Amino acid sequence: MKKTILITGSSSGIGKSTVIEFAKNGWNVIATQRNPEKESDFKTFNNVKLYPLDVTNLDSISKVFQKVKEEFGTIDVVVNNAGYGVDGAFEAMSDEVIEDQFNTNVFGLMRVTREAIKVMRPSGGGTIIQISSMGGKITFPLYSIYHATKFAVEGFTESLHYELAQFNIKLKLIEPGPIATDFYGRSRKFVKPDYTSDYDVFISKFNAAASKVINDAEGPEVVAKTIFIAATDNSNKMRYAIGKPGPMLLKLRKILSDKLYFLLIRKSYNI
Repeated sequence: MKKTILITGSSSGIGKSTVIEFAKNGWNVIATQRNPEKESDFKTFNNVKLYPLDVTNLDSISKVFQKVKEEFGTIDVVVNNAGYGVDGAFEAMSDEVIEDQFNTNVFGLMRVTREAIKVMRPSGGGTIIQISSMGGKITFPLYSIYHATKFAVEGFTESLHYELAQFNIKLKLIEPGPIATDFYGRSRKFVKPDYTSDYDVFISKFNAAASKVINDAEGPEVVAKTIFIAATDNSNKMRYAIGKPGPMLLKLRKILSDKLYFLLIRKSYNI
């Protein structure tokens, strides 16, 4: 019997690659997007169904879960991928910018997770995979708000796994390093003050160093393959680091003091 997976944020990058990875492996794939009418890459897959879903709208989420439950009976895996990154000088970030970032990356993920539990618990279990980031364990300059959301996802998921283990619901965290996606392009939301130039030199140095990292980044397919492993390895492993130099930096953060790690990051970005 085919297994069923629901993936949020499937319009590009990691989400789109994950849809294709699971579709090629014969799963029933529920690909959700805010504007599915614009999607054309999934037409060759008979086992992919598109639904409109906005993680900031609970009614939108509930309707999709109800439709999927009616058609497939249950959902074996849910991948919380929808999200975006805000970066820049915190001083210039309005309450609206901060709230929008949390509404998608944290509260949206929580809304989808809650609906997934309601389906999986009566069905005897399932797997919920949260797309976190190496930025949920370590930090870089100018990403304070984004890091705050990913640290929240890590803490939320780790705590939640205790209460869901009794229902055979597994929680997984995918922690990508730099990946060549729209995160650094179309989806990027950059903020800086328009009333001072005091941050300009710092931002310029950071962007110059960061662009070199992105040029060497792997594609989203490597993350999709890791998500497939997390969904099918039948283990209780929680965290999956992927995307150079993410795994290496996560290990360094564990063994280096704050002083040495901060020095490493400052030197890396020439700040």
